[in-house]
Amino acid sequence: VQLQASGGGLVQAGGSLRLSCAASGIVFSLYAMGWYRQAPGKQRELVATISIDGSTRSADSVKGRFAISRDNAKNTVYLLMNDLKPEDTAVYYCNARHNYLSSDAYWGQGTLVTVSS
Repeated sequence: VQLQASGGGLVQAGGSLRLSCAASGIVFSLYAMGWYRQAPGKQRELVATISIDGSTRSADSVKGRFAISRDNAKNTVYLLMNDLKPEDTAVYYCNARHNYLSSDAYWGQGTLVTVSS
């Protein structure tokens, strides 16, 4: 199983980025997908998740700015991040969790997002 995250980088405050996470080795349509982030010195936190039926939820801190989506034909989950703020600086990780067996879960390697003020 591999979750390959990409799309991170350096952006100015107010800018946008789109993260992608391509999955292989799983039946993608059976997995809820999520994005988490970890800032230096802080615990990993939930950013947004999308279920197998496409329903989404996101952290209050990113509501209205970030949007998660998935393309089952491409085995890929996306995170569109708009109006980025310096406090969004973190390593972003994607997660796959089997919808019917929650212990069957995987993490990607992370992609760094740096937002300058």
